[in-house]
Amino acid sequence: MQEKGEKRTSVAEVFAGFNRVVGNVVNTFEVVSLCFGVAALAGLLIANVVAREFFKSIYFVEEVSEFLVIFTTFVGVSYAVRKARHIRMGAFFDLMGPRLEKIFIFAISTISAVVMFLMARYSLAYLLESKSLAQSTEALRLPYWTFLIIVPIGFFLAGIQYIRTIIRNIVRKEVWMSPEQQSEYEEEG
Repeated sequence: MQEKGEKRTSVAEVFAGFNRVVGNVVNTFEVVSLCFGVAALAGLLIANVVAREFFKSIYFVEEVSEFLVIFTTFVGVSYAVRKARHIRMGAFFDLMGPRLEKIFIFAISTISAVVMFLMARYSLAYLLESKSLAQSTEALRLPYWTFLIIVPIGFFLAGIQYIRTIIRNIVRKEVWMSPEQQSEYEEEG
């Protein structure tokens, strides 16, 4: 009996360690990408306003801005899942006990992970179809599919975050809404 408990702890530690390593890698990518994307978008738009006032508008700003908005949106999807900033049914969680809440978090996270991985698959297919059409952007003459690379990556990372939420709820007694956000509806003991 003692060995099973030790084995379970060992498996839980492996899951927790895996969750921590994946979390650190994804977190670093998200934070660096979002900081870069938002700063680049702001800088580009400000530079274009100044250029338009004094000289002439920068010809490629619209295309690069479109790319940066797509980029920050789909990296932001994963970030929102990690920080539990996605839409959830808080009123229902208020009515549930911790055990039922945990069951619902498992179900919601599992369904959401499946949906995110499916969206990643379909967006990758769309990306490949777009690549086969060999369309390019008007101003920079870049292949249009390069703008879409982040879409399947963002969906995939969001799916990973939901898997991390499931793992967090397996290895911890408390209810976790996301890998980093404990349930705010926990009953005070």
